[in-house]
Amino acid sequence: MKKLILCAIILMGFIKSDAQKMEFWLDTGVKVQTGMSMLYNSAIGDDPNWDYTITTSTKFGGKFGINWNYTGISIDAMFGSLKGKFQNTSAAGGGDHEVRVPSADIYVLFRNARHKGYFEIGPKVSFIGDVRSEDLATGDTTDPSEYFNSNALAGVIGFGTYILGNDGRFSGILGLRFEYGFQDLVNDDGRMPSDLMNRQPVNYIGDAASTVPIFAGLVFELNWGIGGVGQARCGEKSKFIWF
Repeated sequence: MKKLILCAIILMGFIKSDAQKMEFWLDTGVKVQTGMSMLYNSAIGDDPNWDYTITTSTKFGGKFGINWNYTGISIDAMFGSLKGKFQNTSAAGGGDHEVRVPSADIYVLFRNARHKGYFEIGPKVSFIGDVRSEDLATGDTTDPSEYFNSNALAGVIGFGTYILGNDGRFSGILGLRFEYGFQDLVNDDGRMPSDLMNRQPVNYIGDAASTVPIFAGLVFELNWGIGGVGQARCGEKSKFIWF
């Protein structure tokens, strides 16, 4: 009798929330992130002719999640451009510049989700495309891609909350994400060119310094459960169950 009652309780719990009873489960989703971005270079901050400032960037993509109960790995792929804006502060005047760095970004994030919230941390690798630099006063654009590295590594940390469901079948998540570049986006030819007019991301004077991307903003994610390994009935062996 006690075993029967126990099985009934377990079965009711499973029906109520499959994801919480899963030993291992998979999900996939789509996401968008938007927020403040900049290309930080300490030498530009010290330059009398230029100063860096904050602008906005947006990227779209998707994710694939591998989960164990409350923890898991989220593999994200995001596409778009990170922008940096530079204010012309020279006595001669001139237009501000905006540098757009398009990339395909791969994230591998450890995620812990409890009490309708989540925390994530991990690395991001960016595969950089054709860079564009625009004089915002004239609208003229140049392609300085040859002076930029083809890939870069960054660190990511984020947290947020479930705003739509959290049972593993379908969920909507809203959170904050912060990213900081660990590697210089600009290569040796862009840091110390023979002609300083080709220096990147703008032609600052003085000693060369690294240019790293920084992002802080909102991320919204819609997830659909694929399935997982669990017990469909009390006493049965674990097997893969489609959501």
